[in-house]
Amino acid sequence: MNTIATGTLEVPGADLYYEVRGSGPMLLISQSGEGDARRSEDLVRHLERRFTVVTYDRRGLSRSVLRDPSAPASVATHADDVDRLLSTLTDEPVAMLGCSMGAAIGLHLAVEHPDRLHTLIAHEPVTPWLLAAADRAAQMGELEHCEQVFAERGWQAALAPMVRTLGIDPESQDREPGVTAPPLGPERAANFEHFLGHDFAAIRADHLDVAALRKSPVRIVPACGHTTPQHVFDYKAAHELAALRGVPVMGFPGGHNGNLTHPAGWAARVGEILSDHTVLAG
Repeated sequence: MNTIATGTLEVPGADLYYEVRGSGPMLLISQSGEGDARRSEDLVRHLERRFTVVTYDRRGLSRSVLRDPSAPASVATHADDVDRLLSTLTDEPVAMLGCSMGAAIGLHLAVEHPDRLHTLIAHEPVTPWLLAAADRAAQMGELEHCEQVFAERGWQAALAPMVRTLGIDPESQDREPGVTAPPLGPERAANFEHFLGHDFAAIRADHLDVAALRKSPVRIVPACGHTTPQHVFDYKAAHELAALRGVPVMGFPGGHNGNLTHPAGWAARVGEILSDHTVLAG
């Protein structure tokens, strides 16, 4: 196992915690939901054999402390945080794996800071603005319902409608051999509180210039889990992104949380996609 280098970067309104491990071309992972720098440790252990892997705690999660906990942060703010982080680590464009909300952050980078990325793998982005009107309205209603349950009954009660909205069935997820679910301790519980109490509102308010996204020079690879139900909004958003960019959707093992349930399969798929970039760039 490679040594983990850790650091903290001062950004407007917060201190951003990050980790760097491995060797090779740089790959930044932006996690989904309550995920912090260590959410998908099994996946990172596979990837660090081929890449210099950067992970971080999104502002408000775990060790990325907010100076004003009540201050809202937009998806664009999170993207600006990533831009500042990458600018401290490298002068070269890097690859990014964005999962769910992390994919939404990556799309902002592709438009607002395109020089930071050469490739964005956008796995099931939570992006209401990509959807047709009826689907967008339905997604907004689902997100608002989750927020209402959270406000009235707390984060544990809100988990059920949240996973249903994302197409996750925690009771019947298949897993690779030897993979176990991450523990739900106090730090992760606090992250769920922050995600449901702050980031859901940021997702609902998010928007991006679709014409600018279509023209972004970043190679964008829409991705979707093999077992993600086709009726859920994150599946539809991945396909809308693919249609906008005129590229196919890349299938990944597992469902919305395949990075946790199928880390070896995900690492292999990421390697294939980024090897394609190397061939193209060469």
